Amino acid sequence: MKKFNIRKVLDGLTAASSSSSSATAQPGTPRENDAIQETLQSDHFQLCKTVRHGFPYQPSSMAFDPVQKILAVGTQTGALRLFGRAGVECYCQHESGAAVIQLQFLINEGALVSALADDSIHLWNLRQKIPAILHSLKFSRERITYCHLPFQSKWLYIGTERGNIHIVNVESFTLSGYVIMWNKAIELSTKTHPGPVVHISDNPMDEGKLLIGFECGVVVLWDLKSKKADCRYSYDEAIHSVAWHHEGKQFVCSHSDGTLTTWNIRIPAKSAQIITPHGKQPKDGKKPEPCKPILKVEYKTTRAGDPFMVLSGGLSYDTVGRRACLTVMHGKSTAVLEMDYPIVDFLTLCETPYPNDFQEPYAVLVLLEKDLVLIDLGQIGYPIFENPYPLTIHESPVTCCEYFVDCPAELIPALYSVGSRQKRQGYSKKEWPISGGNWGQGTQSYPEIIITGHADGSIKFWDASALMLQVLYKLKTAKVFERARGKEEKANAEIVEEDPFAIQTLSWCPESRMLCVAGVSAHVIIYRFSKQEVTTEVVQLLEVRMQCEFTDGDSPDPGGEQTPTLPTPGSSSSPQESEPPTQPSTGSNSSDGPRDNIPCLQVRSSPLKQSPGYQVELVIQLVWVSGEPPQPITSLAINSSYGLVVFGNSNGLAVVDYLQKTLLLNMGTSELYSPSDPYQRQPRSPRKVRQPSGATCDSNDGSNTSEDRCKSPTSDSKDNSFTRSRSSSVTSIDRESREAISSFHFCESYPRKMDSVVGPCLLVGTTQGTVMMVALSLPPGGDQRLQQPVGIASCGSMVELKGGILTMALLDATGALLPPSYEPWYDPNASEEEKEKSRRRRPASPPSSQEGQDSQFAVLCSEKQAKVVAMPSQTRIYKHNITETSFVLRADVVQMAGANCIACFCANGHIMTLSLPSLRPLLDVNYLPLTDMRIARTFCFSNLGQALYLTSPTEIQRITYSQETCDNRQEMLSELFTPVETPEAPNRGFFKGLFGGGAQSLDREDLFGETGAGKASRSLAQHIPGPGGMEGMKGAASGVVGDLARARIALDERGQKLGELEDRTAAMMSSADSFSKHAHDMMLKYKDKKWYQL
Repeated sequence: MKKFNIRKVLDGLTAASSSSSSATAQPGTPRENDAIQETLQSDHFQLCKTVRHGFPYQPSSMAFDPVQKILAVGTQTGALRLFGRAGVECYCQHESGAAVIQLQFLINEGALVSALADDSIHLWNLRQKIPAILHSLKFSRERITYCHLPFQSKWLYIGTERGNIHIVNVESFTLSGYVIMWNKAIELSTKTHPGPVVHISDNPMDEGKLLIGFECGVVVLWDLKSKKADCRYSYDEAIHSVAWHHEGKQFVCSHSDGTLTTWNIRIPAKSAQIITPHGKQPKDGKKPEPCKPILKVEYKTTRAGDPFMVLSGGLSYDTVGRRACLTVMHGKSTAVLEMDYPIVDFLTLCETPYPNDFQEPYAVLVLLEKDLVLIDLGQIGYPIFENPYPLTIHESPVTCCEYFVDCPAELIPALYSVGSRQKRQGYSKKEWPISGGNWGQGTQSYPEIIITGHADGSIKFWDASALMLQVLYKLKTAKVFERARGKEEKANAEIVEEDPFAIQTLSWCPESRMLCVAGVSAHVIIYRFSKQEVTTEVVQLLEVRMQCEFTDGDSPDPGGEQTPTLPTPGSSSSPQESEPPTQPSTGSNSSDGPRDNIPCLQVRSSPLKQSPGYQVELVIQLVWVSGEPPQPITSLAINSSYGLVVFGNSNGLAVVDYLQKTLLLNMGTSELYSPSDPYQRQPRSPRKVRQPSGATCDSNDGSNTSEDRCKSPTSDSKDNSFTRSRSSSVTSIDRESREAISSFHFCESYPRKMDSVVGPCLLVGTTQGTVMMVALSLPPGGDQRLQQPVGIASCGSMVELKGGILTMALLDATGALLPPSYEPWYDPNASEEEKEKSRRRRPASPPSSQEGQDSQFAVLCSEKQAKVVAMPSQTRIYKHNITETSFVLRADVVQMAGANCIACFCANGHIMTLSLPSLRPLLDVNYLPLTDMRIARTFCFSNLGQALYLTSPTEIQRITYSQETCDNRQEMLSELFTPVETPEAPNRGFFKGLFGGGAQSLDREDLFGETGAGKASRSLAQHIPGPGGMEGMKGAASGVVGDLARARIALDERGQKLGELEDRTAAMMSSADSFSKHAHDMMLKYKDKKWYQL
């Protein structure tokens, strides 16, 4: 442990190149605080990614291993996402970032081949927890269009844009000298190029026959042994895909005119059948009208009934605007299944991996642009499986995000119990078939919750414990409001045309389960958690009129409106009487005058049925002021112990007592600078307006004095309105016009300088870097709390920092964090006895300070710097300049390894941590340059070294800055590969074995190996060894399949070792030759000499 003396300047502190720090001691600091023990050191910190959740952004391809039961999805940005059973996920990235055009599993081998749009192919080793590339091959002269890897084969066929086919050994990733050239495959009489290769597959019953589909409509059956075409099948429409019947006698092609052609392999002259699944059949027997292209077809047989034909596309052209469809043809029935998004790819899942057996399809996996759907083929109506993966993060775009680590243990079961009632019905009754892999053996057992706010006004609670993610509960805040039915209604007062219910920010107290959300339409909703259903007859509403102190123009209506007289702390004067908050507002919205006193959204007037879960307690709406819309809410905080909600924007702040449903304070930012006790604001608006319901208060009849007081700052007459209401520290009118409230923190502290008694307080931070203190005076609990008013007094400016204030916290004299007090959760709909049992307020009693002694530290962090201030003396103890050239986007005071620190994320991509209270830099890593405002909006730190952000519109990336978590990451990650026996090959049967007709095998080694085919051209492709060799062995060693993985990697590296051995042997032989020559020379020299002559 290291001790730091707060009286001395810290020596030897080295900051990062972009930051500098200084620590100063003030003469009034107390002796007992001289030695604050700080246990956090730099070696407690390390930054690494842990896991990525959500739907793969911009998917482009997929593959499935039917034995391992693992799904792989590739994206347009070169990402690779692998899925097994629920909770088994993995993310990898190709360095080039090129789109993944095709994926092929080495079935049951723990390996995957990816083909990219930059004409490279890669072999991934999946036998380790973090998959790595073993080999890469980069083509330089030809573009890759299609790949095919036969089951249990090591030879990969690669089709190109030029129409040629190359063959790669997947074990060594070397090219074979065997090449199928397009001009040999097509007829010599054909004068035109057949186009790119769009399909390659071998005959299920004869490995020696390769079916090659060219884009122009020509299909060639190629004999690999004789190196010539057996048959050619031609159709006058472009081909998109080809599928075999398992007996190898027939295949089906899908075409660009919406037709399916079926061919017998022995009758190439004419197709056996031509159908247009979605074409209208004319009565005169002519060809049906052309349809949209059938992009893919799969042909799967069953032992007991008709085969399945599954296809995507092919709809008629008159279905404009119709959603993408998947068609399932089974016998005489044709089912058209509409999808929510365009189809990227689909795969039919079958019982057997062998292509020459009855396929027995049981499901169709459909990859959509923004969803993954699995259709059950075994049940009537083709129901879908319930998806166990957290792929609905983007169901509505994420607008804000918060992360809570080490929550109360009962929270997740409580949220799950109310959320389980929201689940849809009608899913398939079968188990999710993608069930491979094993969960990690993580030691982390603390509960983690992620809350996401969305553009449609919904809020989702997620269980994020143990590196998994599962949705717990969904809250729809839009239910509180009336839905505009037509365009005329919508045009009323909404300030946001699209997504008027979008969540802007939220404040959640996990202990009391109180939730407060702010939306883009300048509305705040307070929710309580209840396990019982309730019907709310009238939604409680409070309307607040917030406006600037002045405008930039010469408007004679600059002022804010009157707020209630605020009593002295501890006094019992009541706030101004107002009408019940449930009445509708009477604002003006006439076409001839400016909108005034009307909210942006209409709260519903009909009874609201509220299911168990979060239920509305109070709705607060900011209203239009003289034709000006309300400003967006920039900060928000709730405290369950005090029963208060505070929110702020560029006009000021408002404090609401949600227990009494009253507005306590509505104050311009500039007026906070003036200490006052009691706080009393004068009426400032000269105009007479109607009383809004439950409002802040009305403006009174404008007298001469108030009119004089409210003139514009540019007016000729003397205006002393802002000199009266501002402290000397604020001198610029420009500052007053732009300064917004950026941060709040409820605490029990010393409201004024050199106070000796702690009390409830509110710290207020602004975008100009000022921190102010507001004192709160709370009535006693019980009935008195609901009857007596809460007193509020502004205590003026406390300290200034560079840049807007981001976060604030309080430490005690030992450096321990003092969290805001809270009320334990109770069910608001329970009986009075049960409420009283749990409703006793948690006492927050930091030690009282003796005169002249500091017993608390306020931790303040802005966009540029951090400061630690001793309380109540308000003297600065430490200061650290976080960045000079950039600015901090997110900062949080977090608990880590039994201590506290500040974690910061800068716009230049740096992630930093600072110790508390001395602000020593502990970590500074250049992690992620800000490329998207989405990252800035969603990045958040949490306790125990956890953090997250939205890396794409559909995916959450979780990271850790804890050394311990990084060290344990291998154990915590899930395992993709598990040893599974490959199913037995289908029995050929006695007669097929006797007379032939079964599957014909082929010795591909003789055909494609160097001895049979020679060497490939070196200029065609470049081999790049991957980094996954030794890393793979280390990674897999800690897993269940360590031995198997080591054996596999040893085989991969065997060639390299043998090469090194050969080099060493050659060197030894050379050395031996040299020695032999030298010995022979010596023998000749001394041959004729006697022994005594030597």
